[in-house]
Amino acid sequence: MAQITLKNLAHSYLPNPQAEADFALKEMDHVWQDGGAYALLGSSGCGKTTLLNIISGIVRPSHGRVLFGARDVTDEETAARNIAQVFQFPVVYDTMTVRENLAFPLRNRGMDAAYIAARVAHIAQMIGMEDRLNRKARGLTADAKQKISLGRGMVREDVNAILFDEPLTVIDPHMKWELRTQLKQLHRQLGHTMIYVTHDQTEALTFADKVVVMYDGRVVQIGTPEELFETPAHTFVGYFIGSPGMNLMEATITGNRAHLNGCEVSLGASYAPVAGRSQIGIRPEYCSLTSGAGLPVTLRRVEDVGRHRIIRADLFGQAFNMIAPEGMAIGADMTRVVFAPDKINVFADDWRVAAQAGGAV
Repeated sequence: MAQITLKNLAHSYLPNPQAEADFALKEMDHVWQDGGAYALLGSSGCGKTTLLNIISGIVRPSHGRVLFGARDVTDEETAARNIAQVFQFPVVYDTMTVRENLAFPLRNRGMDAAYIAARVAHIAQMIGMEDRLNRKARGLTADAKQKISLGRGMVREDVNAILFDEPLTVIDPHMKWELRTQLKQLHRQLGHTMIYVTHDQTEALTFADKVVVMYDGRVVQIGTPEELFETPAHTFVGYFIGSPGMNLMEATITGNRAHLNGCEVSLGASYAPVAGRSQIGIRPEYCSLTSGAGLPVTLRRVEDVGRHRIIRADLFGQAFNMIAPEGMAIGADMTRVVFAPDKINVFADDWRVAAQAGGAV
């Protein structure tokens, strides 16, 4: 197992990058703790897979270094890094049985036959394939092959890290939930450093202790699911995390007040003068529909999703979402919305602004 350190890391696929826009990965410095469970989360094209491939050794970075513990592995081949990697699409040996596929990484390292048998049995049970161990991989469904690939990546106990590149893409939804749970259990048992690439926030938030959110080639925040939800460091995190995501509105910030479209909103803290483009963000969970005071909204529709209802509305000409508890009456006279002041986030040029010390109101 290893602590993974990225020092001044940046990467461009162009031969002579000149500007920041030429880099698929902008410069970053990060330390990922030994034994941590991390998810790399972001939309397609944000640099997740590039970063994972640099850590694994498939891609050599244009700039910077990669360290496993105190060892610089930047120029080492993938095999020398002692990692396991599971790819988006299944990589299996069709002429081998399921048992032989799972055992291959261990046999390749000369492990004891009894140990191999025990590990294969354990992993086969975990991926739900103990009844197909003697079947050839050829002819199995795509999701069954991916489970073999996933199991083969996890069968070794001596790796520095296990890297997963969207491994559940072809797995059916019910099995996805089971495998995520089992991956979490395996992490607790063995303590491997695990990095899991996904564009699915549910996968990221249920698997990881820390989620690494990427946007436009940058790591914009590393945090727990609660930190990403409550205190997003960037507007992308606010919008991308949550269902629906955070409501973002242009506003002028003056002390403990936000001014938008001629209306005033109380903030839960005071702020120094904000330079650049200023916005406030509020999650749908912290908005309350009312018939009294508040900002004027126009209701468009109500979506019942079981545990609660999503209210789709317009606020000053832009889409705005609220969440109402199941069973809450929504009357025709409820055309105003109020925000929980201590849940309002302030942003300048898309980055979170810290409140002034002692500025709570």
